[in-house]
Amino acid sequence: MKYKHLFFDLDRTLWDFETNSKQTLIEMYEEYELEKHLSVSSEQFIKSYKQHNEELWNEYRVGKIDKDYLRSARFLRTIEEFGVNSNELAEQMGFFYVSKSPEKTGLFPNTIEMLDELSKYAKLHIITNGFDEVQHIKLKQSGLTPYFDHIVTSEHAGVKKPDPAIFEFAIVNSGAMTNESLMIGDDLPVDLLGAKHVGIDQAYFNPTKKSHQEDVTFEYQNHLELVDWLLDR
Repeated sequence: MKYKHLFFDLDRTLWDFETNSKQTLIEMYEEYELEKHLSVSSEQFIKSYKQHNEELWNEYRVGKIDKDYLRSARFLRTIEEFGVNSNELAEQMGFFYVSKSPEKTGLFPNTIEMLDELSKYAKLHIITNGFDEVQHIKLKQSGLTPYFDHIVTSEHAGVKKPDPAIFEFAIVNSGAMTNESLMIGDDLPVDLLGAKHVGIDQAYFNPTKKSHQEDVTFEYQNHLELVDWLLDR
C-alpha cells in the first residue's frame, strides 16, 4: 500500500454522530420532560438544537468562544427559542449531553471491518476537533481505541482543524511523512482541504453523495470502497 500512515476524523466518519446524538437528545427530551416545559415535539426540539449547535461550533472552531460556553449556550438558545430562559436548565442539559452521548456506540457500516484490514498494512491515527475527554470515551466505548497509534485532539494540539498546524502536529507526533500519509474525513473544508494545504492526500467519505467542486485524491460512500482502493483490489 502506498500510504504508511492513515489519519482519520472521528465524528461523522467512523462514529455515527447523527444517530448517536439523536438518541441522546431523545433521552434528554424525556428526562427533562421538555414536551411539557417547552410545548414542542422532540423533532422540533432536535431541529432547533442542531441549528444552534452548528452555529456555535462554527464560532468555537475559529476561537470566538470556548468549550465551556458552547456546552450550555447551545441548549440555552434552544430553550429560549421556545420561551424558556433558564441558565440552570441549560447547564443541566449540557452536562447530560456530554455525559451520555459519548457512551453511545453507533458506528458507520463496515467501520470495524475496514480498520481490521487497514491496520495490517499501515499505522492508524485520529485527528479530531472534539472535546478531549469526550472523544476518548467515544473511542473506548465503541471499541475503536486499540486500532489507533496516536489520537490527536484539537485541545491536545492547541489548534483546530482546518488550521494547518494540527495536521503538522499530527505528522510530527506520529513520525510520519506527508507524502506517505492520507487524511480520511467527511468534512471537505475542515478535514480535507486542511490536510491538502500541508501536502497530505485526502479521502473524502461522502455517504450521502453531497455535490461539490473540490478536487480530492479519492471519494467514496462506503468504508469497504476505501479498503479496495488502498489495497488496489
